[in-house]
Amino acid sequence: MPDRVGDPEEVTELLRAWRSGDPDADGRLLERVYATLRNIASAQLRGERAGHTLEPTALVHEAYLRLLGQREVDWRDRAHFFGLAAVTMRRILVDYARRRKAKRRDAEQQPPLTLSTGSDEAVDLLDLDRALDAFAARFPRQAKVVEMRYFAGLEFEQVAVALDASLRTVKRDWSFARAWLRDALASPG
Repeated sequence: MPDRVGDPEEVTELLRAWRSGDPDADGRLLERVYATLRNIASAQLRGERAGHTLEPTALVHEAYLRLLGQREVDWRDRAHFFGLAAVTMRRILVDYARRRKAKRRDAEQQPPLTLSTGSDEAVDLLDLDRALDAFAARFPRQAKVVEMRYFAGLEFEQVAVALDASLRTVKRDWSFARAWLRDALASPG
């Protein structure tokens, strides 16, 4: 299904129409955002172990179904939607990892994720989730930057627009967040 995002305002209007009860809005919305959601899912699954049984398409569908259950969300815009979609996908992957870990306590650890592309800094998804939750409790805006950059794959400019922040602030938040998370993940317990 091709992504026909085109006008970001159209996505925002479809989100509002869906929230208002338009029965056709969710189908039209999916047509507009599917390819972008699939790209986000693919990016998140790249860091997973080889042979992961969850495919990008399944992750997109699971996330989209969960998002459809969020009628109370006041969708600000397209970036807000994709940011929440990325967080939802993260939650699905964390839940999946927890179930897998519970089933295979003695199995070999899954290959780690990295905090930046091309980096050798590797972390376990569950450890990253715990660290990000602790980070978000202290630094909510900076945590949103991480979610939008790392999990949604948004560019700095897109994050700045979504958070109504300057580009310089977003870049500074990203640097701070990566350093904080690196330290937190390197510290035992």
